[in-house]
Amino acid sequence: MSLQEQFGKDVLLTGWGHSRFGKLAEETLESLIVQVATEAIGNAGIEPGQIDEIYVGQFNSGMMPLAFPSSLALQVSPDLANVPSTRVENACASGSAAFQQGTKSLLAGTARTVLVIGAEKMTHAGADVVGAALLGADYDMAGKPSTTGFTGLFAEVAKHYEKRYGARAGNLSDVLGTIAAKNHRNGVDNPYAQLRKDLGEEFCQTVSDKNPMVADPLRRTDCSPVSDGAAAVVLSVAPTGGATAPVRLAGFGQANDFFPTDRRDPTAFAATRASWQRALGMAGIGLEDLDFAEVHDCFTIAELLMYEAMGLTEPGQGARAVKEGWVFKDGKLPINVSGGLKAKGHPVGATGVSQHVITAMQLTGTAGDMQLASPRRAAVQNMGGVGIANYVSVLEAV
Repeated sequence: MSLQEQFGKDVLLTGWGHSRFGKLAEETLESLIVQVATEAIGNAGIEPGQIDEIYVGQFNSGMMPLAFPSSLALQVSPDLANVPSTRVENACASGSAAFQQGTKSLLAGTARTVLVIGAEKMTHAGADVVGAALLGADYDMAGKPSTTGFTGLFAEVAKHYEKRYGARAGNLSDVLGTIAAKNHRNGVDNPYAQLRKDLGEEFCQTVSDKNPMVADPLRRTDCSPVSDGAAAVVLSVAPTGGATAPVRLAGFGQANDFFPTDRRDPTAFAATRASWQRALGMAGIGLEDLDFAEVHDCFTIAELLMYEAMGLTEPGQGARAVKEGWVFKDGKLPINVSGGLKAKGHPVGATGVSQHVITAMQLTGTAGDMQLASPRRAAVQNMGGVGIANYVSVLEAV
């Protein structure tokens, strides 16, 4: 049973906008929000006054003084005066959290057209400020000093994975390097991406002066960069006559895990798995029905664990999806054709909305050099913390 069958109405992505990701010193949070919101509204073929509600995904956590951005989208037009607008925060999943809140407004009937925006400004803040802000998303490390930040947390996940699965996991360092190289190669074709350079497997698999170890076993190429950027999408219950065909939301899922580390299996990502099962179940499909997926590769070990959480491989066998080419652009389930967070960049609050926009572009044949051959159905997976807040959407061409 699809979302449409379950709720008796459609949720359609009818317009979208996307900024470049990277170090955008010339942009402010306001200018980024106005840029992508204006683009999304225009792409949807509607007037600003037709927007019933606005949701803005932003993490911030002290990275910038302005911590109240909900009304910034009203700068697009005087016709947005008095439109309800709410900031949504759920760590690195803030964008998808905003997307699901917008979806629920449509399903509840309180709105017919919703504007969802994800935005973040990070690069102006010092490394210590960004590191402390991100560690605020971890129960055990929040407010504590750390030389490795969130990289250290995912490095511990990688160590647990190696210890548990050993030889079954293959040479983990090389597998992670291959994932990094794949995403950097994909990012070359993404005009929005922060890192548009094919680094090659050898470089990504090797520790060097240009690719130092950040937190063993994770090298610099295993880590997504600090980024600025924004993305926006218009959600509607009916087509709006926009510039492209709409994209249908077929199913969605959310699941949260326990916050303290000692209450979670470090390699199972159980709530991530649950969010996949809920989204696929609502859509009434299996993983084999997907043509591609955009997943949360904040670190390469996270992408490897996504292969297992989504059910592409059994636990401990994620390397197989890499070695047999399943997740490459020409494989049976391409993963992160956009370059993922690894190459596209990770402006935290923008990431989930960006993933939906890039996926909608693929499904409407408007992804340019990133374009796959006629995909019809795809999934988006966005995560906050170390597998804590998890969101999955299934999107399909109309």
